Parts: sequence; C-alpha cells; structure tokens
Amino acid sequence: MTPDRSPDSTESKTASEVEASAARSVMIGAEMLNWSDLHPEDGRPATAGRVPAALLEPVLRAADTVLVAGPHSLELIELIVDQVASVDVLARSAPDAEEIADALSDRPVRVFCGALDRFTPEHGESSYDVIVALDGLPRLVGPDTPVLTWADALEALKARLAPTGRLLIAAENAFGIERLIQPDPTVTVPRDEAWPRDVAGDVAAPAGLKAVRTALEASGLTVDQAYSLYPELVGAKVAVADASGPLVGAVIARAVASRFSGPTLTDPYRTTHDAVAAGLGNELAPAWYFVIGATDLPQVLPGGAVPDGPGVLLEESLLTALRIDDQVAVRRTVSGYVTWLLAQDAATGAVASADNVLVDGTSYKVFADGVVVEGSGEALVVGQLARFVRRSLEAGSRQPWAAGSSAHDLTSRLVSMAGITVTTELWATVADGNEPVQPTGNAEQLATIARLSQELADASTQASWFESQLDGIRRSRPYRIGQAVLNPARVVVKRVRRVVR
Repeated sequence: MTPDRSPDSTESKTASEVEASAARSVMIGAEMLNWSDLHPEDGRPATAGRVPAALLEPVLRAADTVLVAGPHSLELIELIVDQVASVDVLARSAPDAEEIADALSDRPVRVFCGALDRFTPEHGESSYDVIVALDGLPRLVGPDTPVLTWADALEALKARLAPTGRLLIAAENAFGIERLIQPDPTVTVPRDEAWPRDVAGDVAAPAGLKAVRTALEASGLTVDQAYSLYPELVGAKVAVADASGPLVGAVIARAVASRFSGPTLTDPYRTTHDAVAAGLGNELAPAWYFVIGATDLPQVLPGGAVPDGPGVLLEESLLTALRIDDQVAVRRTVSGYVTWLLAQDAATGAVASADNVLVDGTSYKVFADGVVVEGSGEALVVGQLARFVRRSLEAGSRQPWAAGSSAHDLTSRLVSMAGITVTTELWATVADGNEPVQPTGNAEQLATIARLSQELADASTQASWFESQLDGIRRSRPYRIGQAVLNPARVVVKRVRRVVR
C-alpha cells in the first residue's frame, strides 16, 4: 500500500488538545493515515523483544520523564510506563497512535502522531530525562518530510534531551553480515515502506561503526556504551558490547543462522562464526545500540546469553582436526565425547550435540539450550554424530575423505572410532539420515563442486598413468616370453577340462 499524505489542517493541533482527544493522541503534522508500523503489511515490524527490554531496565528511573521516539512494540512501551513517572510517545502512524493511546488510556501517557521535524517544543515536554529511539531514526519521518538527514534527526532529539539526560539510540549498519550471507530482495523489489526519498534527505545512519561514533561525537554526545546487535535491529536476539571470542561467536552465529532460510550466498553460521573469529564482529553487526548518559551497564543483553567458563565448542575442535587431516585428534576427540555422552542422563544427552557442548581438555558441559536428538545408548551416539556430519556437509567444511561421501558413510567412519558399528537398524533411528545433504550457501556449493572436480581429475590422471604402465608391461620382452610359455599350457588345460566334463 502507498502511504497517504496528511492534510495541512492537522498541523494546527497542539499538545493542549491531547487531553480533549478521545484517543488521547494528537496529530502534529506529516502523519501517515493509512500506514502501520505495529502491524505492517509490507514492511518491518516495530522494535520489540528481550534485548531492548534488558537495556531499558537498568537505564530507567522512577522519576523520569521519557520520550519514546519511533516504532516500539506496545509491550516495550508498557514496560517503560511501568518504571517511570510519565511517557510521551511519538509515532508517525495514525492507527498506531490511536492503538497505543487506547491501550494506555489509564496511564500517564501522551501520544503524538507525526514526523520528528513537526515535533516542536510546543508538543510534549521541553526536555526529557530519557529519550528512547531503539528503532533508529529513519522511521521517525514519513513521505511528507522532504529533507531531513540523520544528523538533523539526531540534533532534533538532542535538543529535547535534558542536560544530564540519557539517550538510547539505534543505528543500522549499511554493510552488515547479512550482505555477505543473502542478497537483499528490496534492492530489486522494494517494500512499500521504501518510498522514494530525496538523496540529500535520507535518514539512514552513516555507513560503518566508526562513522556513526564520529557523527555522535560531532553532535556533542559522548557514547558511554555501544552494543552490537544480532541478527537484526527489530528482532535482535543478542546484543554484546564486545563481539569477539569463541563463545560469543557461537551465540552470534546461532542467532544469525536462525534468521536466514532458503538459498543463501554463504553458510550463515560458518560465515558469522568466522567473521567474529577474525575480529569483525562489531563492524559487521547488522545494527548497534548507543547509550549516552548511562554507565555500569551489562556487557551482554539479555543477561546470561553467553555462558561463562573456559572451553571451545566440540564442533570447532572436530572441524579443525578434520580440516588438517589430524586423524589422531579426530579419534581421540570422538572417543572422549562418546564416553562422556553415554554417561549422561537422557535430558542432557538429548541436547548434547557437538555444536552444543563445550570441551576443556577432558571436561565437557552443555553450552546452552539446543536441538533435541532422540534416542539412547548407541542410537543416541549415532544421532548426535550424524547431526555433526550433516552440519559439516551443509557448511561445506573440508573432509579428509572423498568429497562425495554420503552422510551415512561419514557417520559410520566417525562412530567406528568409538567401537560402534552402524547397522541398518541403528541407522534407521536417524530420522533424516538418508536425506541427501548439500551445502547451504552458494559459495560452499561451488567449493564442494570444485573439490569433486579435482578428485575426478586426479582419479582420471591415475587411471591414465596405470594404463600407460600396463601398456608398457605388455610390450616388454619378459611379458611376451611369459605369454609364449603359458599359452600352450592354457590349451592343454582347456582340453583336459573338456575331457573331464
């Protein structure tokens, strides 16, 4: 649907009319009458979830006056209202403004509907203790706002912030990890929300983490804390102040892998894990939260998202050993894991996949909540190792064996290292064991095809060499003499056999 332009008559309303409005919302200009960010038909939903909630909790205080700027879920707004003295909400969507006002009609909330550039000091408070803009700045304007840059929008919010106030603001990354994983369909088929905008008036954030920090500092704001968000801004599952380290990388990679489905350019999990390992976790984050005026905040949102303690994922240890063809390490790792797995209770063993177990020497522990693998005893071992094999094949990881090996063959080879034979009955316990496995990403598919082509070329070269060797033997003098000696004997043997019959 196409956003409607607002009539000029709505711009004459002031904040004093909020109390007189049945829905307790007032249109301030550039509002969108036929649009919803809370219930979009062809656009992104409002910011919501545990991550922004976890950030708001330690920042808000009971006596605060708060401005919520931009699309935030009704649940988030209610959470804010429950913790502070008063809340003003700025929403560009008229249906959203009415819904928020109706839902919070008995609470200290005022709702202003329109664009940020129409939100003047006559609307709301002259200054706020806290301004919450965790959806970013682009959705603070509509098509009736001709020119407003990101710096202009930031300055407008800063002007309404109290001298000792706290600002929570989000910014999307123009070159996040998703650009390496999956092409953006909105480039060729734009959503309805991507209406044309003046190039000079684009409210998109500056490109890159360093550029956003520089823009904030140029505006006179000091960033006290910055979080890298994954897998996206509006549906963030984890936010970390320092996106580095193997355990953080595993948590982030899981979040990103859950975000993408269908054909991708590269494997989501492996690409993200490798990017974090290379020290690019902060720079390639899909979005960031910036906190101004608040300190002593947690390093990870929500708390406990990244388990504490030493160790690396068992999957990473196995993949590393397979990559360098360290058969001794593979056998030792598999044997130790299987011994530990068989000693666990049913609930622990069911989620103790190689991608969900931390190993520190000979010590093992479950990393987090994981995929449940049914079975017990040897069936559980086969199921868990089959899951590892499937994940390694989907990631296009290098194997020291033939690239065309099936999941059954590779699983049998690993399980045999623990003294277990994969029978037909045992393999039948793996539900998807006979399904063909191919790499998830196009890049990994091309790499696998290249390895298969190389193996075929090597096999063809070896066959040609053996043929040439055999041809040389057949032409040699000893071979011809042997043939001359053996041929009469063959004739005699054949005649004797016929007589005996």
